[in-house]
Amino acid sequence: MSDVVRARHGVTVLMCSPTGAVIGDEQSAVDLIGTLWGQDVAWIVVPAQRLAEDFFRLRTRVAGAVVQKFQQYGFGVAVVGDISAYVERSTALRDFVYESNQGRQLWFVADEAELDERFAALAART
Repeated sequence: MSDVVRARHGVTVLMCSPTGAVIGDEQSAVDLIGTLWGQDVAWIVVPAQRLAEDFFRLRTRVAGAVVQKFQQYGFGVAVVGDISAYVERSTALRDFVYESNQGRQLWFVADEAELDERFAALAART
C-alpha cells in the first residue's frame, strides 16, 4: 500500500500508508513533503506507527521539529491511531495532545471515523 492523495469532506489530504518510511526527523518530513510537489494538498494524515518512538517523547524535540516543518510548508497534520500507551507515560505528551486537538493545525485522532468528524466540522466552519 502506498501514500494516496484524496479528498475528505472537501479537504485534499495525503493519506500516508502505515507501511511507508518512518518519520523521525525534519529530513524525513521534508522527504514526504517533496512527494507532494505540484499537488494541492492541505493536510497530511500520518498513521501513528509511521512516527518514530522519539516523536512521542517530547524531550527529544522530534515532534516539534517534524510538526513545525509540515506547518512551515502550510500543511495541517493529523496523527491517526492509538497512542494511549505513550500518553499514559507522559503528562507532557497528554497536555500536548489535548492542546493540539483544540486547534486547527495538528490533531491526534483514534481512527479514520474520528478524522472524518474533524474534517466535516472543519468544512462546516469555512
